[in-house]
Amino acid sequence: MPAKGVDPRVLTGEELLARFTALDTFLTAHQALWKPRPFTHLQLPWETTYPELAAWLRERSLEEAENAHNQPALLDAPEPFATLATMSLALSTVDELPAHALEAAGHRLNIDVPGRKLQQIETFASRLNFADTPKHWLDWCSGKGHLGRRLLQTGQQLTCLEYDPTLVASGQALSQRHQLHALHVEQDVLAVDVAALLNAEHTPVALHACGDLHVRLIQLASAAGCKQLAIAPCCYNRISLPRYSPLSSAAMASNLQLSLDDLALPMSETVTAGARVRRQRDTSMARRLAFDLLQRQLRGVDEYLSTPSLPSAWLDKPFADYCHHLAQLKELSTIGPQDWPALETVGWQRLAEVRNLELLRGLFRRPLELWLVLDRALFLREQGYKVRLGTFCDTKLTPRNFLMLAERA
Repeated sequence: MPAKGVDPRVLTGEELLARFTALDTFLTAHQALWKPRPFTHLQLPWETTYPELAAWLRERSLEEAENAHNQPALLDAPEPFATLATMSLALSTVDELPAHALEAAGHRLNIDVPGRKLQQIETFASRLNFADTPKHWLDWCSGKGHLGRRLLQTGQQLTCLEYDPTLVASGQALSQRHQLHALHVEQDVLAVDVAALLNAEHTPVALHACGDLHVRLIQLASAAGCKQLAIAPCCYNRISLPRYSPLSSAAMASNLQLSLDDLALPMSETVTAGARVRRQRDTSMARRLAFDLLQRQLRGVDEYLSTPSLPSAWLDKPFADYCHHLAQLKELSTIGPQDWPALETVGWQRLAEVRNLELLRGLFRRPLELWLVLDRALFLREQGYKVRLGTFCDTKLTPRNFLMLAERA
């Protein structure tokens, strides 16, 4: 729900810059609250400033943290939590883009699409209101081309660009089965030669292309003179550089410097994981947090030590074996006698504390994502596009629900 007194609205024109400026002020002023990660700190810098809030969060259970994860702004926590929550909602809420009725999907066209993905495609497609009817859809990072096939109407063309040759072959077979005139091209969209595949007649669409992939599309489509495009961004941290490189002049002028850890914050919201996956995730994190205490003792250094991603099979090992193997990977000294059950218990206690402390960072999750999307929208505006920015579905379907529609006159 939007904050009281706030008109969410679809953002266009000068509203894009006004909202970006307000978000930039909010995020910059409070970065000491959202940049430090509870997972890597035994004590967060802000806890001495807000001891009542810190103590209140640390006393809560893991289940309570899980229940508040997707809507932290609704939590009745000590100040400054409520004030920040109100500001967060006011600054990050935008309206859904207006929908239009889609022509019915062709016979069995959706039979090969997973249910949640199908819903995302349907809602995304229903928001594509352009002044001029597209002539040639370009499905960017298309996978099997499900989105492009859903958009394709009589008299239109479709080109699907995809890096994975298996997906290209599957997509081509599906298009042929449905007797659709679609060209599926095996292409690395980050390669130099991809620019030759874009021209002004194309209407590029990208549903959840990650990081550099959708940024590349924005840059190339505007350079190629594409009259219109639609992008729902995703995975802002999947970039080749160690820090964020702003696109628009407004973001370039900002004092906000974003690391890969910072860029991962919007992606920390999850709505689709099943019970088994959540249990694996929690066990992995609890063990890592317990090992973190152990490695500080072994090294005699009171700081976090990054550990590699491990196969889920590691979670089947006894906890002591898990720690011994991880210590070997990090070339740590031999582990002496330990009270392994006690250490594992402390790991779970730390996980509950970490998850609850993360609820404060969660208030900045959506504002930071909108800041990033607005940077892209403002860049397109600087390239001569009229941009509309809103959502295309409810966050329960996908938290990555921002959609930019850009058109050149």
